[in-house]
This record gives sequence, structure tokens and C-alpha cells, in this order.
Amino acid sequence: MPRLSTTYVVGVDLGGTKISVGAMPADGTRQIAMRAVPTLAAEGADAVVKRITDSIESVIAQTIAETGATRADFAGVGIGSPGPLDREKGLVITTPNLGWTNFPLRDRISEVVKLPGVLDNDANCATLAEWWVGAGKGAQNVVGMTIGTGIGGGLILNGKLFHGSSDAAGEIGHTTIDANGRRCKCGNYGCLEAYASGPATAERARERMAGGEHSQLTAMCGGDLANITAQMVYDASAKGDDVAREVVRETARFLGTGIANLLNLFNPEVVVLAGGVAQAGEDLFRPLRAEVRRRAFKPSVEACRIVPGMLGGTAGTVGAVATFLAQHPVGA
Repeated sequence: MPRLSTTYVVGVDLGGTKISVGAMPADGTRQIAMRAVPTLAAEGADAVVKRITDSIESVIAQTIAETGATRADFAGVGIGSPGPLDREKGLVITTPNLGWTNFPLRDRISEVVKLPGVLDNDANCATLAEWWVGAGKGAQNVVGMTIGTGIGGGLILNGKLFHGSSDAAGEIGHTTIDANGRRCKCGNYGCLEAYASGPATAERARERMAGGEHSQLTAMCGGDLANITAQMVYDASAKGDDVAREVVRETARFLGTGIANLLNLFNPEVVVLAGGVAQAGEDLFRPLRAEVRRRAFKPSVEACRIVPGMLGGTAGTVGAVATFLAQHPVGA
């Protein structure tokens, strides 16, 4: 059995626009050879798989060069993908951003790189990463939220990632915060994602400015409101822009409502918010925490820390390594 310090796992974080790949030793002490390439999903599944496997081979080669490891020191590959998934069969059941249906992603990758693989939801991976070596380290009950184009989530309950009865647990973005609210891309109305995702935050800023409100965002987007992004809104808020600050406060109230529901359901020790909001600072987190205090039961609020993620853009890759190790513990 290889020593813990010399056993490595490769992590793959597959997104609609970017594939991130890197390696870590099984003790989680460092990130090695982290890199990203464009997904280019329009070129087809075979081309995407080749970009993934080429990146894995490059990561392995760089890790060997930097550490003196051998190919035999690599235990396998963890893969994080948008879902829904069939983890047992290693299938991506469907993913609109990639256009795949029942695609055997795990096995396609494993066959090429000659290493065992595991597949899990990308938001689950990000949550697992923050619990393993990030902002949730040491806690037994952690809720993770990834806030970007959509809102994903993951649940660590009693020290284990909770998948539910059909691998669909943690769809926090599609919990309802307004029964008669905005239509979500999932087809429902009033989902948290329809209010507090990156595109939803940008859209609410556009709505305010279309009504004639003046803002630094006009210059930041080059005069074309369609170019406004959530990051612009957070940046303008940090500079004291009134419109942006109000949009951020609204986002905080929406997120606070959703998180209060999670506190009342799961009573976690830590809620970790990853994605662009992790850099939004106290303009977002102060009113968000206040909204949670207003809505959640006091014992749950007192037991919980609500914090930004620590791992930034590598959370998905680190979590993919962690999900492999959860199924294939080194030394077991």
C-alpha cells in the first residue's frame, strides 16, 4: 500500500464554459498543476472528453516532474459535473449547457487514462472541498451554496455528503421563496435561483436602471445595460453606488430567506457561500446574516456561522479529489 503522502488523486471540474483539472496528495495538503481549458461543448462530447483526458495526462506529468512521484502513485480521478447524474453508473443523465443525455462520462475518462474514476455533482464537490480543507473544516454539519450562473448546493450531514434517495439532494437554488414570484429556468416560479443567482442579480440592476436611476454601472457596462454582470454590481456597491448597494441588499435578503429555511431544516454549524458572492464582502454578508437572524429559530442561528468560501475557483477541482477519496479511502 503506498504511503499517504505519496498517493495522488486528480480532480476534474467540468463546467459549461470551462474545465478545471489539478492534482492533490491524498492528505489534502497542497494543490498541484491546477489548470483550466475551455469546454467548447459545441464541438461535441468526444472533443470535450479528449480535452479532459489530455488535461489529466498533463497534470499527471507535471505532478511527477514536481514531486518525483510515479504513475503508480496515482490512485484515480474524481469528476465533478453538472447534473442530474447517476453516480452508480457514472452517467450524466442530462445537462443543458453541454447537450448530453445519459452520457457515460466516468467510464469514458477512465478508459483513456487507465485509472478508476468517480462522478458526483459539481456543487456537491465544491461543498465537500470547503468541508475537507476550506471554510467548513472541522464541522460535522455543513451546508454549501455555489452562486454563479445558477445556485447549487451540497449537504454534509453528520460528517458525510448527503445525496438523498435519487442523487438529487441539495438543489437549494430550486427551493421556493415566493410562491407567485419570478419564473425560473427550471419552469417553476419563485425559486431562489430566479432572484439571487448572478444573472438574476444583474437583471434586477438592469430593471432599476431602465427605470431611470443613475448609477456607476452605466459607465462600467459601456452604456449597454445588457453587459451588466453580478460582479459589476458587487464592485459598484463596494464603491458606494446607491443603485448597486440596494440591489446587493435585495440579493442578501433573498439569500437570507433561503438560508433561514436551511437552518430551520438542518441546523448546520456552518453555511459556506462560494462563487462570486464570496468576494462581495460585508455589503452582502451583513444584511444577509441579519435576514437569517430575523427569520430562523434563535438556537439554529446561534449555532451557525455563515461564511464565504475559502477555495475560490479551485473548490470544484479540490472537491472532485475529495469525492474520489470518500469512495476510495487511501490505506483502507
